[in-house]
Amino acid sequence: MARQKKEKELKRDHRVTLRFTDVEYEIITENAKTAKLPLAEYARLQALNKKVTAKYEIVADVPELKKLIAEFGKTGSNLNQIAKHFNQGGIQTQKMLNSIRQCMAQIYEMKYAALKMAGDFSTAGKLTDSSKGNPHGNTETHRS
Repeated sequence: MARQKKEKELKRDHRVTLRFTDVEYEIITENAKTAKLPLAEYARLQALNKKVTAKYEIVADVPELKKLIAEFGKTGSNLNQIAKHFNQGGIQTQKMLNSIRQCMAQIYEMKYAALKMAGDFSTAGKLTDSSKGNPHGNTETHRS
């Protein structure tokens, strides 16, 4: 089966040839890879002054983060046991209410600890645009 032809307005008929120094070529190639775009598409978007989105995946091997994840697992297990108790017709006692409150407090503590750690990593790897007047400095970053 033959490939369908593009509509007239979508077909790119005009070619532009550019020459780069080795350093310029290396920079633009790396930028295109970072944006996960073919070199021609990246150059086209930059030439048309359109936004290019670069995606970064930050992997952190932090012992505190591993400990926090383990604590989330333990607390989740406790909450599942409490839910199972109530779903099987268990009576709500003061001991059970205290256990629930303790688990909720642990969850909130871990949440704030995780947010604090995430704050430390949130600026890592972001591109900053120190040249606000530069039309080609419009790279935006996101975490995946």
